[in-house]
Amino acid sequence: MPYSLTVADFLQAETPILDVRSPAEFAQGHIPGAVSFPLFSDEERAQVGTCYKHQGRDAAVELGFAIVGPKLASFLTQAKALAPHRQVRLHCWRGGMRSEAVAWALEMAGFQVTTLVGGYKAFRRWALATFHEKRPIVILGGMTGTGKTEILHALAAAGEPVLDLEAIANHRGSSFGAIGLPPQPTNEQFENEIALQWSRFNPQRPVWIEAESKRIGLCRIPEALFRQMDDAPILEVVRSYEERLQHLIDIYGAFSTDALVTATERIRKRLGGLRTQEAIAYLRERRLAEALHIILTYYDKTYTYDLQRRNVTVVPVNLVGCSARQGAQRLIAAAQHLQAHPIPLKQCN
Repeated sequence: MPYSLTVADFLQAETPILDVRSPAEFAQGHIPGAVSFPLFSDEERAQVGTCYKHQGRDAAVELGFAIVGPKLASFLTQAKALAPHRQVRLHCWRGGMRSEAVAWALEMAGFQVTTLVGGYKAFRRWALATFHEKRPIVILGGMTGTGKTEILHALAAAGEPVLDLEAIANHRGSSFGAIGLPPQPTNEQFENEIALQWSRFNPQRPVWIEAESKRIGLCRIPEALFRQMDDAPILEVVRSYEERLQHLIDIYGAFSTDALVTATERIRKRLGGLRTQEAIAYLRERRLAEALHIILTYYDKTYTYDLQRRNVTVVPVNLVGCSARQGAQRLIAAAQHLQAHPIPLKQCN
């Protein structure tokens, strides 16, 4: 008989996770690190579901066995390749017949199998509940082009707890944010990835998170987590305008004119028709500095508005001329000072 574990214990194990749901279910969202190991294809799952609806459970079970029987040998071959030590975790949607059937087949072949009580549905309940767990947070703020992403990487390299939402979302968080990056995950998968990381943070140590709006491209930050972020103090990265402009040129200068023009068109209503046309004209001439100067007027205004609406402590940290590594060290010191000496004001200088 397979071992059955609740979500927390299931996630602590170290063996490969086989997700036996259909490929479409897996694509919608899955436990981070799991491998798609479908008992049925999408079409086969639909056939079994239709049979269950019109002919009942027994007929659906018989059809399921008829579909799976010829595939058992290939299942075992795949399982051996994925788990050469013959130890696996597996789950289906609710911990029902699909996972039971695969567990039985693998155990007959000598595998040690651990199943998830309640299946992926239980994992989703756990993931959504995780966002209500309180963690101390430090928000890394700063205008566009201040190098916050590079600083987050440096903070992580220094051993600080970092939740890099833009990395999880495959998006930089602006109209230009998708350029040069892989497709975004589904919102469900975005939540799953965040939940697993959030659950593993030490609740005694502040988590660094970059300031974000509720949406990063097509991905929405979970409401319970966003509320915690909205109440957290901000350490604001301050750099010179020239540094910011050069940083953006370094990032976006490698991308095609068409991609940059398309991104600029997306903010036409907010930028204004005339300034949009001016920016696009500069982009077509590859005069990035002039184009970005126009575009930054919109993003700077948006950032300032968002900062003013928040009733939290905002501490500017001067990083002019600092590398990401140097900036990370200054920010760590500032966060430690803020933790030891909280400032009951919205802003300090």
